[in-house]
Amino acid sequence: MKINNSPLIRGGKGRLWTVGTLIGMTFLASVLVLGFLTSCTTATDNGDNGGDTTLPAEYPMTLTDYAGRQVTLESEPQKIISLAPSNTEIIYALGLEDRLMGVTTFCDYPAAALDKPKIGGFNTVELEQVVQIQPDLILATNIHVAEVVPQLEALGLTVFVVDPRGVAEIKDAILEIGRLTSSLDEAYQLVIEMENRIATVTDITSNMTAEQKPRVFYIIWHEPLMTVGPDTNIHELIGLAGGVSVAEDLGGEYPTMSLEALIAANPQVIIAGSGMGEGASLPYLFALSEERLAGVDALLDNQVYEVNTDLVGRAGPRIVDGLEAMAKLIHPEIFGLPDDV
Repeated sequence: MKINNSPLIRGGKGRLWTVGTLIGMTFLASVLVLGFLTSCTTATDNGDNGGDTTLPAEYPMTLTDYAGRQVTLESEPQKIISLAPSNTEIIYALGLEDRLMGVTTFCDYPAAALDKPKIGGFNTVELEQVVQIQPDLILATNIHVAEVVPQLEALGLTVFVVDPRGVAEIKDAILEIGRLTSSLDEAYQLVIEMENRIATVTDITSNMTAEQKPRVFYIIWHEPLMTVGPDTNIHELIGLAGGVSVAEDLGGEYPTMSLEALIAANPQVIIAGSGMGEGASLPYLFALSEERLAGVDALLDNQVYEVNTDLVGRAGPRIVDGLEAMAKLIHPEIFGLPDDV
């Protein structure tokens, strides 16, 4: 849901509010960001120019993708296909939407992406439609490596796999796509903006004591009770926002947890991910209505919330929106909530 293009969050009593962008940056954060950026080199200079990012991209260009594959672009891509919503969001954030010639049916942000030609679902690709477009570059993800990528390469198409894990790799992925598309300056500016916004949160939360960090449970689904493990973006956001996941010791990306174990963990904050379509709010409603949870701190203190899964889960620029949302929910006393919550 959106109001004035701001992400919505539902409060513990079912109320809705928008997540505003946290504004501000510190001198130290700026120094660190600029130091990081100036230490990077373009994909084509091999460090020989001292990391001068003002030099134009040179083709042919060869980069190693996130699947460990060497991918060569003969020229600057003018027709791009995205096989994942996160890749689509990066393309738009870099101002390359005019080159985007095909997206999946799940690519719904920004709204303009809905009008782009569809080439299939998230893990299915309509090869005939792709061939008709004749793209210069296809941005895939790890789910496509086993079957889809070989099929596309057999057709003579260039595929680059983007599979960032965590905030740092998401920023790296933005820079990589910037290199591939000769949009490195735009990518650097986007990363700087992200770094500044992240620092607004982490400059505070990184100095918190263990006692100041509440126990947080994130619900993906309620039948069975499914949460997030340490290898997920959402788990990282909980930590960056100043919380501690009660599921941090569970294995796997999306482990299940018994209701008894959840009650024993006694979370102080419960956050339910919401999506689109029928049943999108069922995990949130479960957390509010399950009688056996009535005695946990999150329910007693009215700290049960709903957040847009796309904000906290997609590996794209809006991951910072997700962090800001998490910070508001986990530490409203610091980052603020509307007065009527």
